[in-house]
Amino acid sequence: MSKPPLLLAVCLLLAFAFFFFFQSIGFFHATNIGLSAFSAPRRTAPPQVGIYELRKGDFSLKITNFGATILSLFLPDSKGNVADVVLGYDRIAHYINDTAYFGALVGRVANRIAGGHFLLNGKVYKLPINSGKNTLHGGNRGFNKVIWTVKEKGVGEFPYITLYYHSFDGEEGFPGDLDVYVTYKISGPYELTVNMNATAKNKATPVNLAQHSYWNLGGHNNGVILSHLVQIFATEITPVDDNLIPTGSFQKVAGTPYDFREPTSVGSRIDQIPGGYDVNYVLSSLPNAHGMRKVALVQDPQSGRALALWANQPGVQFYSGNFLNNVSGKGGHVYGQHNGLCLETQGFPDAVNHYNFPSQIVNPGQVYRHDMLFRFSF
Repeated sequence: MSKPPLLLAVCLLLAFAFFFFFQSIGFFHATNIGLSAFSAPRRTAPPQVGIYELRKGDFSLKITNFGATILSLFLPDSKGNVADVVLGYDRIAHYINDTAYFGALVGRVANRIAGGHFLLNGKVYKLPINSGKNTLHGGNRGFNKVIWTVKEKGVGEFPYITLYYHSFDGEEGFPGDLDVYVTYKISGPYELTVNMNATAKNKATPVNLAQHSYWNLGGHNNGVILSHLVQIFATEITPVDDNLIPTGSFQKVAGTPYDFREPTSVGSRIDQIPGGYDVNYVLSSLPNAHGMRKVALVQDPQSGRALALWANQPGVQFYSGNFLNNVSGKGGHVYGQHNGLCLETQGFPDAVNHYNFPSQIVNPGQVYRHDMLFRFSF
């Protein structure tokens, strides 16, 4: 009578042994409804959204990996009063449906692409239409709407953070896989560098990344920026049609309301530009040994804060916040028209459809680089 129980015990031991063996090699995959022998392999968990601070004394900024977005930037004024000079929201959730692109890194191609299509290597690529008849800032789900991976964080004298995003072949209609990195770094006293690079993996693709922060040097809640003095180191613009698409020509700024070759208040001639400024300036300053050129100077006479911008791109989009319209922002402040200005260094808008513009095509194995340097003073 002892053999059946013994045989049963041996069989149970063998069954458990086989179970744990196959489990150890991944044959079984746990699900919420039991065990399945042929389930798909486990995937790496998606990155989590976080907020990260870089600080050096009374100069600091906060960044989120949602959209690689600058959330805030604090610095003192001439009297030592510290304020946040970047427009934005109190909560990350508000950036999900944001249409102003507050603080975001935009791409794969910043600015507008006419008709939402372009021809590359004999093939027409069609993109989502999200701005009138055109594609704006990469489409419906551009780089400002994705969660980036935090690759590296550094502390010490020059704190920094590096974020990464893999843009897949066909994302928003663009060809080829693209590995994208951006590093935000406090590189000196009251100095911020933004280093962007993107590597095309397997297909030629257009790339034009831009940092889309809105600046109000009087403080994000200080009202209009019409008294800000702006100087742009450019003698020409690329004029646009009624849909804000470049015509393909170049226009001298001398004698026009677009002339900011000398420090000039934003509001002095804005009434001569329907809606306000939203145009690409063709930079004319010579690059230094590192390929960086002077882009613009901005000063708020009331607070004494000033911003000097350098970059390695051929153009800069000067935008005077024309489309801000009762946007509920930080601390309950409501942003209206001209409450902030953008200086988006970039390749020329719609370059994929204008072959006389500098090319934005990155071929497989090539690396696109976009470097910016912001120097603040007060």
